[in-house]
Amino acid sequence: MTWTTPEIERPERVYVADERTALEAALDFQRATFLFKCGGLTGEQLTLRPVGRSTLSLLGLARHLAGVERWWFRNHLGGDTDLPWIFFTKENLEGDFNDGTPESAPGDFESYHQEVAAARAVIAGCSLDDTFRRPSGELADLRWLFLNLTEEYARHNGHADLVREHIDGRTGE
Repeated sequence: MTWTTPEIERPERVYVADERTALEAALDFQRATFLFKCGGLTGEQLTLRPVGRSTLSLLGLARHLAGVERWWFRNHLGGDTDLPWIFFTKENLEGDFNDGTPESAPGDFESYHQEVAAARAVIAGCSLDDTFRRPSGELADLRWLFLNLTEEYARHNGHADLVREHIDGRTGE
């Protein structure tokens, strides 16, 4: 039996809420939108690079987003600076996009889900006013981090929509 990414239902959007709930819901909606765009595809399909010379694939995006989750939530906000990068190294900065294979897809998506769960665990005990140092040394708070990751996902969801349309014609929000 061939592995495929699960089809998911996205959560309803939140239109009226307190600040924390609204920020978390916006990020969770973008996370779910990415998974929605990958739903029902095989490892082979996830590795397709249908956009010109680009190395962009849905699997590459999943691997990249797992790294983004780890980088911001665990390494920076959580302060776990000894936690290694995931899917790329200083010697192979494009490993997230270049090294995924159809065979690695199930484990790569599991790693993505684990990083999202770990991010949720880090923020569970934080207030929106909790701060951390960005790589540049600038101070940022959890509020900024929610907005930053929501922007990151929204940008990549646009990429994912184009890739998915080239794979099988499916489009969507």
